[in-house]
Amino acid sequence: MTVLQARVPDPLAKQVKELARQENVSVDQLVSIALACQASAWRKRDTISERAKRGNWEKFDRVLVKVRDVPPLPGDEQ
Repeated sequence: MTVLQARVPDPLAKQVKELARQENVSVDQLVSIALACQASAWRKRDTISERAKRGNWEKFDRVLVKVRDVPPLPGDEQ
C-alpha cells in the first residue's frame, strides 16, 4: 500500500475525523473511499466526453423520426 500525505484545511480535517467516528471507520479508510469515488467520477466524466465526440446528429435524427407521435401512457405525462 502507498502512503500519501496531503495538506487539508483544518475545518475539513475536523469534518473528516467526525465523519470517520460517526461511521465507525478509520480516517484512512474514509479518505480512501472518498478518493476512490472521486477518481471514479472523473474517469466516468472523461469516458462520457470521449463517447460524446463519436456522436452523430444525423443518425440521431434518423432514429427520432421512427418514434411514434402518440400521447404518453398514463403516469408518464411529466
